[in-house]
Amino acid sequence: MIGEEVPSDQYYWAPLAQHERGSLASLDSLRKGGPPPPNWRQPELPEVIAMLGFRLDAVKSNAAAYLQHLCYRNDKVKTDVRKLKGIPVLVGLLDHPKKEVHLGACGALKNISFGRDQDNKIAIKNCDGVPALVRLLRKARDMDLTEVITGTLWNLSSHDSIKMEIVDHALHALTDEVIIPHSGWEREPSEDCKPRHVEWESVLTNTAGCLRNVSSERSEARRKLRECDGLVDALIFIVQAEIGQKDSDSKLVENCVCLLRNLSYQVHREIPQAERYQEAPPSVANSTGPHAASCFGAKKGKDEWFSRGKKPTEDPTNDTVDFPKRTSPARGYELLFQPEVVRIYISLLKESKNPAILEASAGAIQNLCAGRWTYGRYIRSALRQEKALSAIADLLTNEHERVVKAASGALRNLAVDARNKELIGKHAIPNLVKNLPGGQQSSSQNFSEDTVVSILNTINEVIAENLEAAKKLRETQGIEKLVLINKSGNRSEKEVRAAALVLQTIWGYKELRKPLEKEGWKKSDFQVSLNNASRSQSSHSYDDSTLPLIDRSQRSDKKPDREEIQMSSMGSNTKSLDNNYSTLNERGDHNRTLDRPGDLGEMEPLKGAPLMQDEGQESLEEELDVLFLDDEGEPMSCPAMQKI
Repeated sequence: MIGEEVPSDQYYWAPLAQHERGSLASLDSLRKGGPPPPNWRQPELPEVIAMLGFRLDAVKSNAAAYLQHLCYRNDKVKTDVRKLKGIPVLVGLLDHPKKEVHLGACGALKNISFGRDQDNKIAIKNCDGVPALVRLLRKARDMDLTEVITGTLWNLSSHDSIKMEIVDHALHALTDEVIIPHSGWEREPSEDCKPRHVEWESVLTNTAGCLRNVSSERSEARRKLRECDGLVDALIFIVQAEIGQKDSDSKLVENCVCLLRNLSYQVHREIPQAERYQEAPPSVANSTGPHAASCFGAKKGKDEWFSRGKKPTEDPTNDTVDFPKRTSPARGYELLFQPEVVRIYISLLKESKNPAILEASAGAIQNLCAGRWTYGRYIRSALRQEKALSAIADLLTNEHERVVKAASGALRNLAVDARNKELIGKHAIPNLVKNLPGGQQSSSQNFSEDTVVSILNTINEVIAENLEAAKKLRETQGIEKLVLINKSGNRSEKEVRAAALVLQTIWGYKELRKPLEKEGWKKSDFQVSLNNASRSQSSHSYDDSTLPLIDRSQRSDKKPDREEIQMSSMGSNTKSLDNNYSTLNERGDHNRTLDRPGDLGEMEPLKGAPLMQDEGQESLEEELDVLFLDDEGEPMSCPAMQKI
């Protein structure tokens, strides 16, 4: 293990003998710390690469181990190895029959593939490195080799152009050789079906991290992952076991939950025969009016408010919804939207302290509640019955911005349910307003534009057709903050537009106009002038510089616009704890073979990439849908070299 950093333009001095006149001297004296014998010198990098092709296996293994050693946290050496054509030789050694040779070669590739230089990853791909790693994985039987193989694949998976290569060549091997056998899950449950993943936790963490990354590629990748026999079942089994052992903050749980979150993205559209679950938007006649919230009676505790309450008799759609009875247990991708996985997310929201896991759990709920589909309706109701609304609302006070944004998105989709909307309006509006910029009561955090817009969109969803929530907004300095966003001149156009929609919704309630005017507000305060009139909103565009004020008594045929966050590419080189959505954290711990970040995803020098979203994408009928980001494994230190 290297004890200290060296300048990036220097190589580590390491005890490898130089090949002279066809003979090799013993490394034993140097390995024991003795003085180097006469005529010894540090080998040059081209010489080390040449030794990879030497006829003696011991020389090959030592040369590979030395390259692994040199590449540890040294980007210059990695680049030089690539330029000197060392990568194809290392890939070729993966098929070598002796473990010390293919293990050393794989360790070198793992370190070379880690870091910002994406050309190294591409070079490994271009010489068929992924199929070679898969062949080695299928032959591997010991944990140390499997850990290095899966760590290398994890590093490679952070590059967009390699993700489908991994899906096509490595998915079934990773599932059949690692995830299923070492999770403890069995296709035919028995009394002996017990968690046994603890010993192989680092290997499972690498594998889940790799699959987590490739699941962010595109719909075809997610489809193949969802339909991979046993994958979803084993992932859920692992997370349930970790929760049962009170270990809900581990990196393994994080990677598994982030993967499940990605697999839930667009699930209502992408699963086989998705049309059978689609539902038409509720008709105007069945929609609750702005006074629906007034049906509540005496005060109740917060959890009870979030789980119970007298339901409006005029709206039968607010009845408690139970999941349909099944004649056989759910399997595979169907588990993604069953009660058991919903309970997993609820448990993690209540028990985990890892911001990456909190964000992923809230994001999965947001995804499952997106769209007009049967299970989305079931899940919105189930989360209310399980008293999860309060747990999600509590995340609005979390110190991590990405958690706040995920909670806001989840609440917005949950508010599509009329009963949820009432409860969210009563208990979450104060914290939503507090997170807006300006005013005397504001969050200590300076939220980004995307988070502020998300919060404003959630507020607008909650107060629409909900007079009591609109009153609560007025009581909690919401009007002051909204007008300040409009008139301060230092907020972005997206923020101004989102605030304008909320102000428009508030002014639409005739019952609030006189109280607002008594407080000194004028109609002009609820009209927002914009510099750029164009507004991309589904197929509609607004040419007026002032958004129209709509009377809430005049029902529109259109549902409120809701933006949908599209999946986009994740770059492994854009990362930071301050990038609200990064998933992983890289630690500067030199005493570990695989440095795992401590903090969706999440951070120390982060190796994950922030979630990228396409701005301006909005849809009239879709709720927010989110995808999770990439993560990358860490480099490994050099093992002891063998004596020749």
